Amino acid sequence: MEYLGYALSVLIGISLGLIGGGGSILTVPVLVYVMGISPVLSTAYSLFIVGLTALVGSVEYGRKKLLDYKTALIFGIPSIMAVYSTRKFLVPVIPDPVFHIGSFEVTKNLFVMLLFAILMVVASISMIRDKKKSDVCEPKEKRYNLSLIFAEGLLVGTLTGLVGAGGGFLIIPALVLLAGLPMKQAVGTSLLIIGVKSLIGFLGDIGHQPIDWTFLLTFSAFAIVGIFIGTHLARHISGDKLKPAFGWFVLIMGIYILIKEIFFQAPVM
Repeated sequence: MEYLGYALSVLIGISLGLIGGGGSILTVPVLVYVMGISPVLSTAYSLFIVGLTALVGSVEYGRKKLLDYKTALIFGIPSIMAVYSTRKFLVPVIPDPVFHIGSFEVTKNLFVMLLFAILMVVASISMIRDKKKSDVCEPKEKRYNLSLIFAEGLLVGTLTGLVGAGGGFLIIPALVLLAGLPMKQAVGTSLLIIGVKSLIGFLGDIGHQPIDWTFLLTFSAFAIVGIFIGTHLARHISGDKLKPAFGWFVLIMGIYILIKEIFFQAPVM
């Protein structure tokens, strides 16, 4: 199972490099179901893995002049504040169990996985519909809706902190529609934002979570190999054509997690 997990980490990187998102939504399920790591710790590990991988991937976009640093700063500041605060102060105080529904106990780990599965379903719908919207929604002039950008930055940062996903499926549409970036520039800028905010969010876990640095760096190294592969493939394969298919896969995974966690709970080591 360990070798399968490392193989899947390469796939996570390929997805990030190829379509600018989506891969991070798979990191927590891989860590939980394949590597046997608890959901709460997996969200912390995911922040580091996704953050480092996305940051490395953004370098290639920077070389191609496909990064908008001003927009990354405007969106990134509220997002960074939210993700760090969530990991540092909110996640540690979430009670365990969170609540009861009759005899059904919603533990902290179950709560995280259910929230993550719901986010996967929402992300999948965004990816399935993305191709239909991209041709008509992409603006031609750069403009800034600062209040909405700030609000979405806070939202994405909070969600990232709770479930450990980069949130590219939310960031890219925001950069296109609210900041007026062309799609390719939005993808590169999104990777930079995801990288910085995820790594800073991970800092909030230090001291709260036991970190296995050897495993974390090894898993991240495989994901980084994947993002180089994905970036290379992006020159020959249209990410927009792959997004709907990947979206259906994420939708099936999200529904599977919901069913498994609600009806077939198993203890996670």
